[in-house]
Amino acid sequence: MVWLLLVFIVFIFQMATILLLEFRNPSKTVAWMFILFCCPMIGFVVYYFVARDYKARKQLRTRGSQLFRQIRALIWSRAVTVKDIEEMHNPEFRHQERLFNLLSRLSESPITGCNRSRVLTDGEATFGAMLKAMEAAKYHIHIEFYIFRHDEIGTRFQEIMIRKAKEGVKVRFMCDGLGSCKLKREFVDKLKEAGVEFYLFLPPLLAFLDRRINYRNHRKIIVVDGVKGFVGGINVGDDYLGKYPKMGYWRDTHLEIEGDAVYFLQNVFLNDWQLASGEKIADPALFPEHHCGGDEQIQIVSSGPDQAWNAIQEFCFTAISVAKKRIWIASPYFIPDPGIYEGLKTAAVSGVDVRIMIPWRADSRLVHLASLSYVEELLLAGVRFFQYQKGFIHAKVLIVDDLLASVGTANMDMRSFFCNFELTAALYEQSAIDRLTVDFEKDMKVCREMTKREFQCRPFLHKKAEMLCRILSPLL
Repeated sequence: MVWLLLVFIVFIFQMATILLLEFRNPSKTVAWMFILFCCPMIGFVVYYFVARDYKARKQLRTRGSQLFRQIRALIWSRAVTVKDIEEMHNPEFRHQERLFNLLSRLSESPITGCNRSRVLTDGEATFGAMLKAMEAAKYHIHIEFYIFRHDEIGTRFQEIMIRKAKEGVKVRFMCDGLGSCKLKREFVDKLKEAGVEFYLFLPPLLAFLDRRINYRNHRKIIVVDGVKGFVGGINVGDDYLGKYPKMGYWRDTHLEIEGDAVYFLQNVFLNDWQLASGEKIADPALFPEHHCGGDEQIQIVSSGPDQAWNAIQEFCFTAISVAKKRIWIASPYFIPDPGIYEGLKTAAVSGVDVRIMIPWRADSRLVHLASLSYVEELLLAGVRFFQYQKGFIHAKVLIVDDLLASVGTANMDMRSFFCNFELTAALYEQSAIDRLTVDFEKDMKVCREMTKREFQCRPFLHKKAEMLCRILSPLL
């Protein structure tokens, strides 16, 4: 009896600890309580090492902000920024003062007005553009990916990095410690021998011992000579070229950007480089003056544990809340937080055309089941769901009215909103919005729309599996 009493006291202590630390996020509290109930001792050990650590989060913010303060004045002096709503080209903004004010204060990056962008719709187009830009580099190449594979396309990147480094171009290369944990040491050593600087962002063992394993860098960035940049959903691997038979054709969306927005891509990279390497870089040459080749208005929105606000979630929530005609979303993982979920439901009930495109073929069974658990109630509210069937859709795209669109690294899920280091490019020019609209409509032609009747008739065990994954969804 005594040992049972001791076990019960320990269990109550564990529950109380989770409640005290996670009271601000009820959905995460429920998920951890469920794990603790199923695995009383193991669950708490996992929570200790994996769950949010406020002390570590504070350290990440402090370290991440030092470099920004040093170079902020330089960037803002060289970039053409939009300071007033009257300066917005898009007439849809004329009655969106609240949205404009939030966008102006949301991120460390303002809306920039001297840009040119190109939408890239799959791995072949994206890798071709990236490699071409890297080949033309004269001063530096900055590369950051969540996943980087030692395969055919990864070797092509390696060859160019080595060649450019030997030519005297400064090459800095960084990838996430967990996402790229299979990257071979020989692959990295070959880069280092040629003069390429390489760092893993939070290596798994160090991150685990330091209780930061849950902080993953999901960003995909390339900056060449400070004047051309890339951001979007594509990592470096042959699977993104459709060479993995299990997944088939890989549909993704990436952006090539030239102009002032590249200053802020560069700034995000340097902040991440400081976190990974400890090296502070504040060289003005990394932010060169450039010829204004276009007048597109673009904003780089970043979020992660190094920031005080969940900027991408707030951007999405506010954009959804002001929609009048349409909200079109493409995301491989759909696990919305309560605010986004209610915003989509309310928009659909009020007559807004809400369409959400998700994969038919999933790369993660648990995440796919969790995504499906959110579908039924939204279908009943009038949201339309489309399952992409040509292959696997990995694009992360949001289109709201003719007002704005976004392309980036963040999925429409809670991990991207609250845990990962993420990055998205907000596009405000009508031409860019139209291009993404055309792509979305083209993708819908190879989708299968989910119907309420069919979805409600799915097997009983499937529904129960969805319920279980729904409970765990804040942690997936």
